[in-house]
Amino acid sequence: MPEVAATTSLERCLVTGRPGAPVVVVLGGISAGRDVRGWWPAVVGEGRPVDTREFRVLGADFLDGGERADGRPEYAVTTHDQAGLIAGALDELGVERAHTFIGASYGGMVALAFAERYAERAEQLMVVGAPAHAHPMSIALRSIQRRIVELGLETGRAADALALARGLAMTTYRSAGEFAERFAADGLRNVDNYLRHHGGKFAELMRASRFLALSESADTHRVDPRDCRPPALFVAARGDTIVPLAQLTELNAQWGGPSRLVETQTRTGHDAFLAEPKVVGALIHEALISPVAT
Repeated sequence: MPEVAATTSLERCLVTGRPGAPVVVVLGGISAGRDVRGWWPAVVGEGRPVDTREFRVLGADFLDGGERADGRPEYAVTTHDQAGLIAGALDELGVERAHTFIGASYGGMVALAFAERYAERAEQLMVVGAPAHAHPMSIALRSIQRRIVELGLETGRAADALALARGLAMTTYRSAGEFAERFAADGLRNVDNYLRHHGGKFAELMRASRFLALSESADTHRVDPRDCRPPALFVAARGDTIVPLAQLTELNAQWGGPSRLVETQTRTGHDAFLAEPKVVGALIHEALISPVAT
């Protein structure tokens, strides 16, 4: 496992909430960071589904493989490496078991890796839009995105390439139905502006090396559900093209412990946990006050 250079695990994390309260780990997609209230404000905070008056919330900056002189990652990083980061942070906090591990998208993959390697260290899991292994079509889409960014590095236009790759990704994070509703009138110009806007914001925040490392990490992610035993709730968003319902159905069926699967009715697809937080928030609130699976 790659070492966390010059830091402890906890230095890559942020803990908020009531001191001494049960710990809830919350991780999101590859652009999410340690400040969970910053990227998920409708779900985490005082009076929110993850109520910081009742829980301590642990967020993390993902390991990213460093950066070579040519802008590419120094080494590969896996979801199990990320799980080790969380386990190390819990050690430093003196916490033997997290109350709940909530992971969405890439963070859900990390939650699954954590369940496989540290089965006794989470009382329960809530996994939103994350599979036991990447779907071949999702791998294909991310492979094209990485090649775009690599071409940008080779031509000195990394920021433009990141923006373009993110624009392509947005067409998979959202559903065809949402695009049809959002851009029904004057679609061509509005769609282009939308993709350029989100691509530009992403390029301002994400290094090319970090994107390449985390994108490849998602593609190499793999766990054996039969080796994962914490009680788990799996949440599938209708219209999710990155993680189809069939993958979560299979994950639930093969899970080594008690589990259940909920399919949510959303209009946005994979990004519903961000774009429609009330849907997932209600499930999270229920999971925190009663076991997620029996």
